[in-house]
Amino acid sequence: MSDGDLDQRLSRIRLVAFDVDGVFTDGRFYLSDDGIETKAFHTQDGYGIRMLLAAGIQVAVISGRRSGAVEKRMAELGVSHVFLGCDDKIEAFETLLRDLNIPGALSAYAGDDVPDIPLLRRAGISIAVANAHVEVQDMCDFTTTHSGGLGAVREICDLVLAARENIEEPLE
Repeated sequence: MSDGDLDQRLSRIRLVAFDVDGVFTDGRFYLSDDGIETKAFHTQDGYGIRMLLAAGIQVAVISGRRSGAVEKRMAELGVSHVFLGCDDKIEAFETLLRDLNIPGALSAYAGDDVPDIPLLRRAGISIAVANAHVEVQDMCDFTTTHSGGLGAVREICDLVLAARENIEEPLE
């Protein structure tokens, strides 16, 4: 796919959904002796999410893991579509598309590992982060230059917003 084709498709995106571990984070989580889990988030990623929301683009996170830290961070950012502990990520994504009345072609999904592949295939635009498993990178429309937890989310947000600014026709 040419850069122009990708830009054209990105300019129409109405929903960007993300995996969490390995995308918003570097894939590691810290577990204390007391069983308390912590994660690290990049502040620039958070600003990118706020810019997407301000532009009227829906944002969601879909993760197989439950995490209080993720719930708190997404609430801080104003992300209301948070699906944690998903055994079936594709079911959560289909519910989201239906509830928001957004066609799959107008969505993007960012992931990093093999469990994300069904969602990456379903989304209109599939995005791998730089540290994604090679199988994921090979099948995606775009791979970030930044790794998860180190600015990849911000790079994706900037990519979508720049495509919107560069179009000459109004959005659908």
